[in-house]
Amino acid sequence: MSPGVLVECDPSIKAIILKIDQDKHDYIVEDLDDQTLVIKENQLSSLKARLEEELANTQTMPDFSGSD
Repeated sequence: MSPGVLVECDPSIKAIILKIDQDKHDYIVEDLDDQTLVIKENQLSSLKARLEEELANTQTMPDFSGSD
């Protein structure tokens, strides 16, 4: 078993991580609670890249044109 890294995040981000992991179970060692996971240390950078990709595909940028 590879060493794990404790990751704390919002439940919405955790849901995306769970979705990414559901096919091959490559990333999560243990699901601790609503905001905490243990991630395989050697997969952390890969998971970050996949998460950024997912967020880029689902997130819309706020319109700041009227603010200052």
